[in-house]
Amino acid sequence: MPPSTDKHYQARIVERRDISPDLRVVRVDPGGPFKFIAGQYATLGIERDGRRFERAYSIVSSPYEDFLEFFVELVPQGDVTPDLFKLNIGDTLFCRKIAKGRFTLDLRSGRTQHLLVSTVTGIAPFVSYVRTLYRDWKNGDGAMPGTDKMSGAQKIPGADKISGAQRMPGAHKLFCLHGASRSWEFAYREELERVAAEAPWFKYLPAVSRPWEDPEWKGETGRVDDLLRKYEEAWGLRPEATTAYLCGHPSMVENSRGILQRAGWKKEAMFDEVYFVQGKSGVTNAAETVST
Repeated sequence: MPPSTDKHYQARIVERRDISPDLRVVRVDPGGPFKFIAGQYATLGIERDGRRFERAYSIVSSPYEDFLEFFVELVPQGDVTPDLFKLNIGDTLFCRKIAKGRFTLDLRSGRTQHLLVSTVTGIAPFVSYVRTLYRDWKNGDGAMPGTDKMSGAQKIPGADKISGAQRMPGAHKLFCLHGASRSWEFAYREELERVAAEAPWFKYLPAVSRPWEDPEWKGETGRVDDLLRKYEEAWGLRPEATTAYLCGHPSMVENSRGILQRAGWKKEAMFDEVYFVQGKSGVTNAAETVST
């Protein structure tokens, strides 16, 4: 039985980019108006043997973009990604009409530093943050613009697409630590390095945890949770002024949370979104566990 039309669009694949055999970037025409805040997720679905299967996927694209973009890892035992990886340009799938999620940029607490820590596909919501802020910054819309695409709170000039209820002042800065086993898994490395080279409010550091499998890599090595204290200190981040966002593998999220807590971060200054959680019916691709 197909999903009810009042809750779902019939979406269509418009572009796909294979990063590796188990990593893919896909762009989707949602099939109708789709409003979201940078950092939220969309629910995509497929139908198989008369049953509907749905999973939540963090949105890579900015709310300014016409299509939805996703960075997906193949979960062989998953209910959705094996079928999703079989889809080609022009193929259709289901997309719920309403975006969800609270993994949005914290502009309410008064903390002006934002530490973004991710593994592989966990970079997705952070790319959405950066694309949104960068677009407005390039348009000269304030020292640190973008809040009209990063909040759903209320319509103060510039406040419905990022987070919080006020425009993001120039003091805010984003610091991104991104981990992967090998460098070719960094699907957005070139884009983020270009922004970091140009924008004074953004720093990006990719790290490879299996350099012996990637001899061409000359950058930072190690697991991001092991590197966290090093770069927290190098970037001069302090618990009272920094909100931490942890996104990706559950062990990285758990380890990083513990490291930050021991360094003085309070629970309310840490947000997380965990991917690849084993559930009752198998493995989900993007199960959200946001701490507030």
